[in-house]
Amino acid sequence: MKIIVPMAGRGSRLRPHSLTVPKPLIPVAGQPIVHRLVKDIAKVLNQPITEIAFVLGDPAWFGEDVVVSLKALATGLGAKASIYRQDQPLGTGHAIMCAKDSLSGPAVIAYADTLIRADFNLDPDADAVIWAKQVEQPEAYGVVKLNDQKEIIELVEKPEQFVSDLAVIGIYYFKEVSQLKDQLQIVLDNNIIHGGEYQINDGIKGMMAEGKVFKTGVVSEWMDCGNKAITLETNQRMLGFLKADGEEQLIASTVNNTNSTIIEPCYIGENVVLKNTTIGPFVSVGNNCVIEDSTVKNSLIQNHTTIKNANLDEAMIGNHVKFDGKFTKISIGDYSVLES
Repeated sequence: MKIIVPMAGRGSRLRPHSLTVPKPLIPVAGQPIVHRLVKDIAKVLNQPITEIAFVLGDPAWFGEDVVVSLKALATGLGAKASIYRQDQPLGTGHAIMCAKDSLSGPAVIAYADTLIRADFNLDPDADAVIWAKQVEQPEAYGVVKLNDQKEIIELVEKPEQFVSDLAVIGIYYFKEVSQLKDQLQIVLDNNIIHGGEYQINDGIKGMMAEGKVFKTGVVSEWMDCGNKAITLETNQRMLGFLKADGEEQLIASTVNNTNSTIIEPCYIGENVVLKNTTIGPFVSVGNNCVIEDSTVKNSLIQNHTTIKNANLDEAMIGNHVKFDGKFTKISIGDYSVLES
């Protein structure tokens, strides 16, 4: 089994955090989004992963440090890592075709800005599976239309009339992914463009026209990381799941706790110093942070950051930040936000 991960987008909706760290590498509950996504998919598939192909954008943005972290992720799952580049933002279909040398055999394609919780077996009678989530407002999503045999016969974008309540979440399985490659090559050759981009849906429609059988894989949880508010919500939900699972150590043994209270669930990384502080619930703190004389809840703090004299709720703070709640002198760059 292969996993193909297009992740070339810069994540403009998550600025300023995505100005210095590509969105798929922003940590949620202590691990980068793309790391959690790939590991969760591997867990759901419950079969050996032979290759993970990552499609990255501009090397100036997705640099060697990103490549090193992704190769380590693949190696940790016993898989070969393949790195491809998408030099222009020409859509999902174009991004997938940038990895065409890896498009053979069974494969999962997953976009790296979403997280899932799921437990199901792939339907052996299906040529492809589109993962979906039951939603309350299907008119706001792309949804799948099913026939009486529960096969997908159409993809409908933001339907005005009810089609189904199963929203496409951006994760796909193909029993033979070269069939998708062939159809996407037709899309590229014939310059089939929607919204200025080449879309995966046009390749899928080509497979359906050839009689390929598509089924749904329904996930129990679908968590987006599109903007700050949604990312914080995803962090909260993921911490809750991880605490219930009991499979990960969420609070590092190297935490230096002086007169501080941790209200779980929280993730607290290596070598964090807590002094006269209350942390939690639903807080993720990266490695080598210092938090003093503060109260922090429902927040996500990255690495090497110092916070003092603060009362934070629903805060998202990046790397190498110094924040003092009693500040009188500040230095704030582009896209920064301070709200009361």
